[in-house]
Amino acid sequence: MRIGFGYDVHKLVKGRPLIIGGVEIPHEKGLLGWSDADVLLHAIIDAMIGALGEGDIGAHFPAGNPEYKGISSLKLLEFVNELLRTRGYSIANIDSTIVAEEPYFAPHIPEMRRVIAAKLEIPESAVNVKGKTEEKLGFTGSKKGIKAYAVCLVHKEIK
Repeated sequence: MRIGFGYDVHKLVKGRPLIIGGVEIPHEKGLLGWSDADVLLHAIIDAMIGALGEGDIGAHFPAGNPEYKGISSLKLLEFVNELLRTRGYSIANIDSTIVAEEPYFAPHIPEMRRVIAAKLEIPESAVNVKGKTEEKLGFTGSKKGIKAYAVCLVHKEIK
């Protein structure tokens, strides 16, 4: 078994959709980034790559590369899941936390779990997503950005 830890942060800006966990969430602002800036999926991807000991999301999908401009992070998640499988690993579970003052994520979490589990071809029970505020502290507390943390436990497939 191996474990990986992931973290990501993006600035909130007007004029972009807010996509978290592969789900578009109604909000006046979205996240700024080279891809769709899905902070939760980026943290999960980083955790998966970390569990493999193969660097980070930026090493695999560098910002500035035209191939990834505006790409759905669900597509990046597919790529990393394939990498994980080619290395002979399966996901045991993912635990993640979104940190933002707003919007309120609880109504969207069941759909996020469904989308992530389906894309990774694992049971929904293996994907946990939590939403937390920062009690109005820091850049997330002042509604300037959103961050996410994730851990991913993987195990070697027995053949």
